[in-house]
Amino acid sequence: MKWRNSKSLAVLTLAGVLLLSGCGSGNNSNAGNASSNGGSASNSAEDTSPVSFSFFGADTSPNWNNMQDDVGKEITAKTGVTINAEYDVGSGGGQSKIALMAASGQYPDLIFAKGEVGKLVDAGALVDLTDLIDKYAPHIKEMMKDSMNRLKYSNEDEAIYSIPTNVGVDNQYFDATGGFEVQLRVLEELGYPEIKTLDDYEKVLKEYVAKHPTTDGQPTIPLTLNADDWKIVITVTNPAFIATGAPDDGEYYVNPETYEAMLHYKRPEEKEYFRWLNKMYNEGLLDKDTFVQKDDQYQAKVSSGRVLGLISQEWEYQNAENALKTAGKNEYTYAHFPVQLDGTTQDHELQSAGLDGYGISITTACKDPVRAIKFIDWLASDEGQVLRNWGIEGKHYTVDENGQRVIPQDVQDRKVNDANNFAKESGIGLYRVFGPTFGDGVKDSTGNYYTTNFPEQIVASYSEPEKAALKAYNATTWKDLFPSEKDLPVKEWGALFNMPVPTDGDYQVVFQKTQDIIRKRIPEAVLAKPADFDKVYDSFIAELNKAGAEKMEAEYTELVKARVALFTGKDVQ
Repeated sequence: MKWRNSKSLAVLTLAGVLLLSGCGSGNNSNAGNASSNGGSASNSAEDTSPVSFSFFGADTSPNWNNMQDDVGKEITAKTGVTINAEYDVGSGGGQSKIALMAASGQYPDLIFAKGEVGKLVDAGALVDLTDLIDKYAPHIKEMMKDSMNRLKYSNEDEAIYSIPTNVGVDNQYFDATGGFEVQLRVLEELGYPEIKTLDDYEKVLKEYVAKHPTTDGQPTIPLTLNADDWKIVITVTNPAFIATGAPDDGEYYVNPETYEAMLHYKRPEEKEYFRWLNKMYNEGLLDKDTFVQKDDQYQAKVSSGRVLGLISQEWEYQNAENALKTAGKNEYTYAHFPVQLDGTTQDHELQSAGLDGYGISITTACKDPVRAIKFIDWLASDEGQVLRNWGIEGKHYTVDENGQRVIPQDVQDRKVNDANNFAKESGIGLYRVFGPTFGDGVKDSTGNYYTTNFPEQIVASYSEPEKAALKAYNATTWKDLFPSEKDLPVKEWGALFNMPVPTDGDYQVVFQKTQDIIRKRIPEAVLAKPADFDKVYDSFIAELNKAGAEKMEAEYTELVKARVALFTGKDVQ
């Protein structure tokens, strides 16, 4: 098992930079009186001389405008920093690009590597941020004070290589944006039927398409899924555990009592979920192009308004739904339901993993890691968080006589109905990846929420068809239909998609084999004749085991146990 410790390299690199740049004597002052935006009057970065950092993001960012948006210009004015950003194209999750970086030794200054951090750690490409945070990042240090163990890379290498930015600190859920989706027009016409099980969901789609076989002159599609590249996980395979009462632990199911891990496809109840997809396909309710269409074709279908149902996460189809809103077709957008295989389980999508997620890293190519960490820390200040989440005071929000931030109605309308253009112009929402933030529900010293995602604002963002549907289901937000995270224990092992795994040896070879098998055999099972489903699925499981899945699962189990020990201090055997 390979666990390379690049802490020594990072320290030597940092020391050399300090000698060359003379940045080591800086003192980041953040004192000052609270200003109306909930920030600190002196939160601006101490060194605002122009500097440029290169950046690669493993996600796409179609609205990125080279910091020529309102928020980007203000960030540069306050910090002197310009980001020369490159984002992954398509749906590759940065894997190919980061593999090339690791092979060539050519890195950007900053990187949001998602699940590819291990490759960069093994290549000695990332700076250990532990001392930088301690010396130069007071805001980050304060935000993360209760979760520092969760930032450590592993038991063998306790360096901090990334700061979580895709999850909010102390986040609360006020809305649900996953589950099983149904168009609002469908719900209205059918009298807002109860949708709790797969049978309920299927009945609604079947009944509506029988009445409306075409939409705007095109064939109506009851259900389509996005199986293009890694998105097959989001809309095809993950829903198997979501609909059978298990939390999201990636490709594995972890027994919460023993911490034993197995590929989640081996759970008998998940076999029944895929049997249901097989039934939907053979009855013509699942789009025949599900396993051959590309992401852009899928998005085009959704934005056309002819897809009645989705099984996904809102972020996955957000741009297509925004196009519907821009076209004034709010009734073609989607409601969210915690659909389960039957009535014996409950949805665990809102179960918290605690503070653990993908984040921003500084590479050894960065000539001034001190300036870089101070920039990230400024973004984590009250001033930086309010700017990134709310925008510019007087343009994107106002402060009323009670000191509360308020989004004017015309701005709110653009955020909802012209979301993509608004993001490009304002920059709101485009800079979260660059620095940590407090989560939804957390208030600053002025009593305002750090984010704009709180009950009153969520309700204000709903269209009239959406409000009508929620009222019919006696709900204020979609979360009201889902089990509360307060009733679900925080996962002791955090977010397993973020857990380091061996990057060489048998584990990676076997894991890739199992992934290849899954991506081939799951579509085969779904597309099989109903009489052949059991044979196909059972041979699929046998093939996984033949490829070495059981040994891999045993190794993963030990990693999970070690992670629980690291995070909680428990003596896990």
